[in-house]
Amino acid sequence: MEDIKKLVEKLNAYNDAYRRGKPLISDVEYDALVEQLREIAPQHPFLNAVEPETFENKIEIRHPAPMLSTEKAYTEEQLSRFVSRVMKAAGDIGVLDVRFRVTPKLDGLAGRDDGTIFASRGNGEVGYEISSAFQKGVIPVGGRGLGIGEIVIEMSYFEEHLAEEFEHPRNMVVGIVASDTLNEYARRAIEDGKVHFVPYSQLVSWEGSATALLENTEDIIQELTKQVDYPIDGVVAEVINEDVKTYMGATSHHYRWQIAIKSKGETAETTVRSVMWQVGRTGSITPVMEVEPVLLSGANIRRVTAHHAGLIRKEGIGEGARIEIIRSGEVIPKLEQILEKSRHIVIPGHCPSCSTPLLWQNDFLKCTNDNCPAQIEQRISHWFKTLGNADWFGIKTIRRLVESGIDTLEKVYAMKESDFSELGFGPVQSGNLYNALQTSRTKPVEDWRFLAAFGVSDLGKGDSRKLLARIPLENLPDSTPEQIEAIDGFGKITSRSITRGLNGIRRTFDNMMDLGFRIEKTPLLADVQSLDTPITGKSIVFTGKMTRGSREAMQAGARKLGAKVQSGVSGKTDFLVCGEKVGPSKIEKATRLGVTIMSEADYFEMISEPDG
Repeated sequence: MEDIKKLVEKLNAYNDAYRRGKPLISDVEYDALVEQLREIAPQHPFLNAVEPETFENKIEIRHPAPMLSTEKAYTEEQLSRFVSRVMKAAGDIGVLDVRFRVTPKLDGLAGRDDGTIFASRGNGEVGYEISSAFQKGVIPVGGRGLGIGEIVIEMSYFEEHLAEEFEHPRNMVVGIVASDTLNEYARRAIEDGKVHFVPYSQLVSWEGSATALLENTEDIIQELTKQVDYPIDGVVAEVINEDVKTYMGATSHHYRWQIAIKSKGETAETTVRSVMWQVGRTGSITPVMEVEPVLLSGANIRRVTAHHAGLIRKEGIGEGARIEIIRSGEVIPKLEQILEKSRHIVIPGHCPSCSTPLLWQNDFLKCTNDNCPAQIEQRISHWFKTLGNADWFGIKTIRRLVESGIDTLEKVYAMKESDFSELGFGPVQSGNLYNALQTSRTKPVEDWRFLAAFGVSDLGKGDSRKLLARIPLENLPDSTPEQIEAIDGFGKITSRSITRGLNGIRRTFDNMMDLGFRIEKTPLLADVQSLDTPITGKSIVFTGKMTRGSREAMQAGARKLGAKVQSGVSGKTDFLVCGEKVGPSKIEKATRLGVTIMSEADYFEMISEPDG
């Protein structure tokens, strides 16, 4: 009995932390503890109630209908049992054609918007009035009054601008709702129009039979995941037939006609040998755990990221700690849970590269020295990785250059083969390094990739492409914050940040431009709109393995002809161009939406013909 009490106390503490945007454990670990409680106390009240969330100083609102949690399926067997229950219920009431809908499972802050009141989920029965989120600038996708959904931030924006400031996007979203004043990062994200309330009715979806759902589960998940630029945590499958939904009803915890399909990756236990601290190009200090080698999903794992210094301090990670790690598919392994804390926790007070005193920013440690050797190394590495047209400049090579005083791109590109030899590089490597520099200048590179390679804050690949569709590369350094802000998707704070960043690299930018890189220009929007090709103004999705070049090259070519390239099929898609090995769910969705489906050969034949 005491064990049950302690387990429930843990679950309540973990849930409270998650609802406040500061999760202590992963979703998978939390769900495992819930299942553990279900095994030893299946009738415990905790299992039959919605995990509550609270917001101080907010008015309580009773929901017209309960906002319940969702049952979860981690295995094919669990999903199959759910489908069997649905089919049995349908048979009981004589429904023969049972249809299912699958949508991405957003990982944000759930709420209900009736057009007047916007309330959080709360305990499922009673939530909190959070309409202030709209007043602060959260954008309701599709407009107000579209029912239940979640507040989320665009994932690509979060990864590009905020990943070094927050461990998880939900942390920032909860802060926007809970706080009376916005911090700098939240204010910038809202100004840039990247924080949305997404009603579930506005999400992309798959629809089909029970057989199609069970036979194509992985394809459905992959296709839906590609089409959503929000944090997601699996997908949700539900019955479409209203009669079946009514007949199946709900428990006090979840609807019986709905289930979340989640993937649990392979896990392994290991011991932390030590914690190393790595310095990023923007000064963030990231802890990396060196662990006892362990085999996981076919790979021998020796290093695992610990995300940020706050996690090291909070969870007691250090030499001797026992941890569980997880690896889903082919992704990088990550920390799943702490099994046994360390007695030797060491948090650095100074930068491991330049010894500058470190500052805390949220849960992150920061080195504020722009001349820190490690930051310089990472900036130069970022240049070559992003440019992507020259090999040989790995981090060890770059470190040797920086240690020898070659600490700017100007100095790197001024080097001759003999200069590399004088620094101790062998004759073959010296030749390779010199030739790589010439290749990077003479091999064609897109202007947006060239711009993103400078590592200007708030200016990654996506935003660089968007910016250069309005302002030519050569004119960009002289652009004003007002000119950038006038472009859709760039707020005031971000625009100022970008112009400051461009001013900071002006000398390097001019020097690189003077070297004569073969830069392929992004077509200006005004010129694209005046084009007259078979795909001008059309929305196109390229999928599968292409035989006449890379998919990225085909996308670039389509943009030059005035097309809008999409990552996934939607109601706005005109053409789906298929290469080899295309998943059936994308074809089915395109067919259902009336999208024109064509082969790679058909596409090239179409664009080679004059329009009309």
